[in-house]
Amino acid sequence: MLDQRRLPAEEISYTYTDYREIAKAIREMVIRGAPAIGVAAAMGVALGVLHSAAKSVDALRSELSEICDKQGMVEEAKQVHLEKKATDESIGRFGAEFMPREGQVMTQCNAGALATGGIGTALGVIRVAFEQGRKLHVLVPETRPYLQGARLTAWELHKGGIPLTLITDNMVGHFLKTGKVGAIVTGADRIAANGDTANKIGTYQIAVLAKENSVPFYIAAPVSTFDLSIPDGGHIPIEERSAGEVTHLQGVRIAPDVHAAHPAFDVTPAKYIAAIFTERGVARAPYKESLRALAEMSQQHLASRG
Repeated sequence: MLDQRRLPAEEISYTYTDYREIAKAIREMVIRGAPAIGVAAAMGVALGVLHSAAKSVDALRSELSEICDKQGMVEEAKQVHLEKKATDESIGRFGAEFMPREGQVMTQCNAGALATGGIGTALGVIRVAFEQGRKLHVLVPETRPYLQGARLTAWELHKGGIPLTLITDNMVGHFLKTGKVGAIVTGADRIAANGDTANKIGTYQIAVLAKENSVPFYIAAPVSTFDLSIPDGGHIPIEERSAGEVTHLQGVRIAPDVHAAHPAFDVTPAKYIAAIFTERGVARAPYKESLRALAEMSQQHLASRG
Protein backbone atom coordinates (compact mmCIF):
# COMPACT_ATOMS: atom_id res chain seq x y z
CA MET A 1 0.00 0.00 0.00
CA LEU A 2 1.47 3.34 -1.10
CA ASP A 3 1.60 5.85 1.77
CA GLN A 4 -0.28 8.83 0.32
CA ARG A 5 0.68 11.02 3.28
CA ARG A 6 4.31 11.03 2.13
CA LEU A 7 3.69 11.98 -1.49
CA PRO A 8 5.18 13.58 -3.49
CA ALA A 9 8.37 13.85 -1.44
CA GLU A 10 8.68 10.11 -0.84
CA GLU A 11 7.21 7.01 -2.45
CA ILE A 12 6.95 4.55 0.43
CA SER A 13 4.88 1.37 0.26
CA TYR A 14 3.86 -1.03 3.03
CA THR A 15 2.92 -4.69 2.98
CA TYR A 16 0.22 -5.63 5.47
CA THR A 17 -0.50 -9.13 6.73
CA ASP A 18 -2.99 -8.28 9.47
CA TYR A 19 -6.46 -6.76 9.04
CA ARG A 20 -5.84 -4.52 12.06
CA GLU A 21 -2.92 -2.91 10.27
CA ILE A 22 -5.17 -2.16 7.30
CA ALA A 23 -7.82 -0.65 9.58
CA LYS A 24 -5.16 1.58 11.13
CA ALA A 25 -3.89 2.60 7.68
CA ILE A 26 -7.41 3.67 6.70
CA ARG A 27 -7.87 5.65 9.93
CA GLU A 28 -4.54 7.42 9.52
CA MET A 29 -5.15 8.20 5.82
CA VAL A 30 -2.26 6.12 4.51
CA ILE A 31 -4.90 5.28 1.91
CA ARG A 32 -7.87 7.50 1.04
CA GLY A 33 -10.71 7.75 -1.45
CA ALA A 34 -13.91 5.77 -0.98
CA PRO A 35 -13.33 3.17 -3.75
CA ALA A 36 -9.71 2.58 -2.71
CA ILE A 37 -10.77 2.23 0.92
CA GLY A 38 -13.40 -0.28 -0.21
CA VAL A 39 -10.74 -2.39 -1.92
CA ALA A 40 -8.45 -2.16 1.12
CA ALA A 41 -11.31 -3.10 3.44
CA ALA A 42 -12.12 -6.14 1.29
CA MET A 43 -8.51 -7.24 1.53
CA GLY A 44 -8.66 -6.66 5.28
CA VAL A 45 -11.74 -8.86 5.61
CA ALA A 46 -9.97 -11.58 3.63
CA LEU A 47 -6.95 -11.37 5.93
CA GLY A 48 -9.20 -11.50 8.97
CA VAL A 49 -10.92 -14.61 7.65
CA LEU A 50 -7.61 -16.28 6.88
CA HIS A 51 -6.34 -15.66 10.39
CA SER A 52 -9.60 -16.62 12.07
CA ALA A 53 -10.02 -19.77 10.00
CA ALA A 54 -6.55 -20.89 10.95
CA LYS A 55 -7.66 -20.90 14.58
CA SER A 56 -11.17 -22.28 14.45
CA VAL A 57 -13.63 -22.56 11.58
CA ASP A 58 -16.46 -23.31 14.02
CA ALA A 59 -15.71 -20.18 16.03
CA LEU A 60 -15.69 -18.13 12.86
CA ARG A 61 -19.07 -19.50 11.79
CA SER A 62 -20.54 -18.52 15.12
CA GLU A 63 -19.41 -14.93 14.52
CA LEU A 64 -20.18 -14.63 10.82
CA SER A 65 -23.11 -16.64 9.53
CA GLU A 66 -22.76 -18.68 6.36
CA ILE A 67 -19.22 -17.52 5.65
CA CYS A 68 -17.47 -19.01 2.65
CA ASP A 69 -14.16 -20.81 2.72
CA LYS A 70 -11.06 -18.72 3.26
CA GLN A 71 -9.80 -19.04 -0.30
CA GLY A 72 -13.18 -17.88 -1.52
CA MET A 73 -12.85 -14.73 0.57
CA VAL A 74 -9.44 -14.01 -0.91
CA GLU A 75 -10.82 -14.47 -4.42
CA GLU A 76 -13.78 -12.23 -3.60
CA ALA A 77 -11.41 -9.49 -2.41
CA LYS A 78 -9.48 -9.76 -5.66
CA GLN A 79 -12.75 -9.59 -7.59
CA VAL A 80 -13.69 -6.37 -5.78
CA HIS A 81 -10.45 -4.84 -7.00
CA LEU A 82 -11.02 -6.01 -10.58
CA GLU A 83 -14.55 -4.60 -10.55
CA LYS A 84 -13.29 -1.24 -9.28
CA LYS A 85 -10.83 -1.11 -12.17
CA ALA A 86 -13.53 -1.98 -14.71
CA THR A 87 -15.85 0.63 -13.20
CA ASP A 88 -13.22 3.35 -13.54
CA GLU A 89 -12.52 2.45 -17.16
CA SER A 90 -16.22 2.58 -18.02
CA ILE A 91 -16.66 5.96 -16.30
CA GLY A 92 -13.63 7.20 -18.19
CA ARG A 93 -15.05 6.17 -21.56
CA PHE A 94 -18.42 7.80 -20.93
CA GLY A 95 -16.91 11.01 -19.60
CA ALA A 96 -14.15 11.41 -22.17
CA GLU A 97 -16.74 12.21 -24.84
CA PHE A 98 -17.59 15.41 -22.96
CA MET A 99 -14.02 16.69 -22.74
CA PRO A 100 -12.84 19.32 -25.23
CA ARG A 101 -10.72 18.26 -28.19
CA GLU A 102 -8.08 20.70 -27.09
CA GLY A 103 -7.55 23.13 -24.22
CA GLN A 104 -7.67 23.42 -20.47
CA VAL A 105 -9.76 21.37 -18.08
CA MET A 106 -9.93 21.58 -14.30
CA THR A 107 -10.43 19.11 -11.48
CA GLN A 108 -10.54 19.29 -7.68
CA CYS A 109 -8.93 17.24 -4.91
CA ASN A 110 -7.80 13.76 -6.03
CA ALA A 111 -10.13 11.37 -7.82
CA GLY A 112 -7.44 9.35 -9.55
CA ALA A 113 -5.82 5.96 -9.21
CA LEU A 114 -4.71 6.77 -5.66
CA ALA A 115 -8.35 7.19 -4.64
CA THR A 116 -9.94 4.22 -6.41
CA GLY A 117 -7.57 1.36 -7.15
CA GLY A 118 -8.22 1.73 -10.89
CA ILE A 119 -7.46 4.65 -13.20
CA GLY A 120 -9.64 6.97 -11.16
CA THR A 121 -13.02 8.58 -11.72
CA ALA A 122 -12.45 12.26 -12.57
CA LEU A 123 -8.81 11.67 -13.46
CA GLY A 124 -9.89 8.52 -15.28
CA VAL A 125 -12.06 10.67 -17.55
CA ILE A 126 -9.13 12.99 -18.21
CA ARG A 127 -6.72 10.10 -18.74
CA VAL A 128 -8.98 8.31 -21.24
CA ALA A 129 -9.61 11.57 -23.13
CA PHE A 130 -5.86 12.23 -23.25
CA GLU A 131 -5.15 8.70 -24.50
CA GLN A 132 -7.78 9.23 -27.22
CA GLY A 133 -5.64 12.05 -28.55
CA ARG A 134 -7.37 15.03 -26.97
CA LYS A 135 -4.80 17.72 -26.26
CA LEU A 136 -5.68 18.56 -22.67
CA HIS A 137 -3.89 20.67 -20.12
CA VAL A 138 -5.15 20.21 -16.56
CA LEU A 139 -5.49 23.03 -14.03
CA VAL A 140 -5.05 21.56 -10.56
CA PRO A 141 -6.15 23.58 -7.51
CA GLU A 142 -3.94 22.69 -4.53
CA THR A 143 -6.98 21.73 -2.38
CA ARG A 144 -6.17 23.10 1.03
CA PRO A 145 -5.85 22.17 3.77
CA TYR A 146 -4.75 18.57 3.06
CA LEU A 147 -3.30 19.49 -0.36
CA GLN A 148 -4.65 16.48 -2.25
CA GLY A 149 -4.43 18.45 -5.48
CA ALA A 150 -0.86 19.61 -5.01
CA ARG A 151 0.49 16.41 -3.50
CA LEU A 152 -1.54 13.66 -5.17
CA THR A 153 -3.30 14.82 -8.35
CA ALA A 154 -0.27 16.75 -9.60
CA TRP A 155 1.90 13.69 -8.84
CA GLU A 156 -0.43 11.34 -10.73
CA LEU A 157 -0.73 13.56 -13.78
CA HIS A 158 3.01 14.20 -13.91
CA LYS A 159 3.68 10.45 -13.65
CA GLY A 160 1.21 9.85 -16.47
CA GLY A 161 2.74 12.45 -18.76
CA ILE A 162 -0.39 14.62 -18.81
CA PRO A 163 0.37 18.38 -18.94
CA LEU A 164 -0.75 20.31 -15.88
CA THR A 165 -0.50 23.60 -14.07
CA LEU A 166 -0.81 23.75 -10.30
CA ILE A 167 -2.78 26.72 -8.95
CA THR A 168 -3.83 27.87 -5.50
CA ASP A 169 -7.49 27.52 -4.55
CA ASN A 170 -8.08 31.27 -4.71
CA MET A 171 -6.95 31.40 -8.36
CA VAL A 172 -9.89 29.33 -9.64
CA GLY A 173 -12.16 32.29 -10.44
CA HIS A 174 -9.40 34.09 -12.31
CA PHE A 175 -8.72 31.15 -14.62
CA LEU A 176 -12.40 30.44 -15.25
CA LYS A 177 -13.03 34.08 -16.16
CA THR A 178 -10.39 33.97 -18.90
CA GLY A 179 -12.65 31.73 -20.99
CA LYS A 180 -9.88 29.22 -21.62
CA VAL A 181 -11.22 26.39 -19.43
CA GLY A 182 -13.35 24.00 -21.48
CA ALA A 183 -14.68 21.74 -18.72
CA ILE A 184 -14.40 20.84 -15.05
CA VAL A 185 -14.71 17.28 -13.77
CA THR A 186 -14.51 16.16 -10.14
CA GLY A 187 -15.25 13.04 -8.17
CA ALA A 188 -17.95 12.59 -5.53
CA ASP A 189 -18.28 11.09 -2.08
CA ARG A 190 -22.07 10.93 -1.98
CA ILE A 191 -24.87 11.84 -4.37
CA ALA A 192 -28.42 12.46 -3.14
CA ALA A 193 -31.57 11.43 -5.02
CA ASN A 194 -31.98 14.89 -6.55
CA GLY A 195 -28.37 15.06 -7.76
CA ASP A 196 -26.94 17.21 -4.97
CA THR A 197 -23.35 16.05 -4.60
CA ALA A 198 -20.94 15.99 -1.67
CA ASN A 199 -17.27 16.21 -2.52
CA LYS A 200 -14.07 17.65 -1.10
CA ILE A 201 -14.36 21.10 0.41
CA GLY A 202 -14.00 23.77 -2.28
CA THR A 203 -15.98 21.91 -4.92
CA TYR A 204 -19.14 23.97 -4.38
CA GLN A 205 -17.43 27.30 -4.97
CA ILE A 206 -15.81 25.95 -8.15
CA ALA A 207 -19.23 24.82 -9.43
CA VAL A 208 -20.77 28.24 -8.75
CA LEU A 209 -17.91 30.02 -10.50
CA ALA A 210 -18.19 27.58 -13.40
CA LYS A 211 -21.89 28.39 -13.83
CA GLU A 212 -21.17 32.12 -13.70
CA ASN A 213 -18.55 31.74 -16.43
CA SER A 214 -20.47 29.25 -18.62
CA VAL A 215 -18.03 26.39 -18.05
CA PRO A 216 -19.66 22.92 -17.85
CA PHE A 217 -19.16 21.29 -14.46
CA TYR A 218 -19.27 17.48 -14.39
CA ILE A 219 -19.22 14.79 -11.72
CA ALA A 220 -17.57 11.40 -12.29
CA ALA A 221 -18.58 8.71 -9.80
CA PRO A 222 -19.73 5.08 -9.61
CA VAL A 223 -23.38 4.22 -9.06
CA SER A 224 -22.40 2.98 -5.60
CA THR A 225 -21.98 6.66 -4.68
CA PHE A 226 -25.72 7.25 -5.10
CA ASP A 227 -27.77 7.47 -1.92
CA LEU A 228 -31.34 7.51 -3.18
CA SER A 229 -32.63 7.20 0.38
CA ILE A 230 -31.94 10.88 1.00
CA PRO A 231 -33.92 13.46 -0.99
CA ASP A 232 -31.27 16.17 -1.20
CA GLY A 233 -27.85 17.32 -0.05
CA GLY A 234 -29.22 18.85 3.13
CA HIS A 235 -29.33 15.33 4.55
CA ILE A 236 -25.64 14.64 3.96
CA PRO A 237 -23.59 15.01 7.17
CA ILE A 238 -20.37 16.97 6.79
CA GLU A 239 -17.31 15.63 8.57
CA GLU A 240 -15.38 18.16 10.65
CA ARG A 241 -11.70 17.27 10.70
CA SER A 242 -8.86 18.44 12.93
CA ALA A 243 -8.27 22.18 13.09
CA GLY A 244 -4.58 21.38 13.23
CA GLU A 245 -4.66 20.52 9.54
CA VAL A 246 -5.58 24.16 8.88
CA THR A 247 -3.21 25.84 11.34
CA HIS A 248 -0.30 23.57 10.43
CA LEU A 249 1.21 22.64 7.08
CA GLN A 250 3.26 19.43 6.95
CA GLY A 251 3.65 19.69 10.72
CA VAL A 252 4.77 23.34 10.67
CA ARG A 253 2.54 25.97 12.31
CA ILE A 254 1.49 28.62 9.77
CA ALA A 255 -1.12 30.47 11.87
CA PRO A 256 -1.31 31.77 15.45
CA ASP A 257 -2.98 29.73 18.16
CA VAL A 258 -6.55 30.53 17.09
CA HIS A 259 -9.75 28.62 16.42
CA ALA A 260 -9.86 27.10 12.93
CA ALA A 261 -12.75 25.41 11.13
CA HIS A 262 -12.21 22.39 8.92
CA PRO A 263 -15.30 20.97 7.21
CA ALA A 264 -13.86 18.21 5.02
CA PHE A 265 -16.64 18.30 2.39
CA ASP A 266 -19.24 20.60 0.92
CA VAL A 267 -22.39 19.96 -1.10
CA THR A 268 -22.86 21.19 -4.66
CA PRO A 269 -26.54 21.67 -5.59
CA ALA A 270 -27.64 19.70 -8.65
CA LYS A 271 -28.48 22.89 -10.56
CA TYR A 272 -24.77 23.53 -11.03
CA ILE A 273 -24.00 20.05 -12.40
CA ALA A 274 -24.15 19.61 -16.19
CA ALA A 275 -23.97 15.80 -16.06
CA ILE A 276 -22.88 12.88 -13.89
CA PHE A 277 -20.68 10.21 -15.48
CA THR A 278 -21.09 6.67 -14.13
CA GLU A 279 -20.11 3.16 -15.21
CA ARG A 280 -23.71 2.61 -16.40
CA GLY A 281 -24.04 5.76 -18.45
CA VAL A 282 -24.47 9.50 -18.13
CA ALA A 283 -27.09 11.11 -15.89
CA ARG A 284 -28.57 14.49 -16.73
CA ALA A 285 -31.28 16.63 -15.17
CA PRO A 286 -33.86 15.88 -13.98
CA TYR A 287 -31.61 13.78 -11.78
CA LYS A 288 -34.35 12.10 -9.77
CA GLU A 289 -35.32 10.15 -12.86
CA SER A 290 -31.90 9.63 -14.45
CA LEU A 291 -30.14 8.54 -11.25
CA ARG A 292 -32.94 6.11 -10.43
CA ALA A 293 -32.73 4.61 -13.92
CA LEU A 294 -28.97 4.09 -13.63
CA ALA A 295 -29.35 2.59 -10.15
CA GLU A 296 -31.96 0.13 -11.45
CA MET A 297 -29.69 -0.78 -14.35
CA SER A 298 -26.90 -1.49 -11.89
CA GLN A 299 -29.17 -3.65 -9.74
CA GLN A 300 -30.24 -5.65 -12.78
CA HIS A 301 -26.59 -6.22 -13.68
CA LEU A 302 -25.83 -7.48 -10.18
CA ALA A 303 -28.90 -9.74 -10.22
CA SER A 304 -27.87 -11.24 -13.56
CA ARG A 305 -24.56 -12.28 -12.03
CA GLY A 306 -26.39 -14.25 -9.38
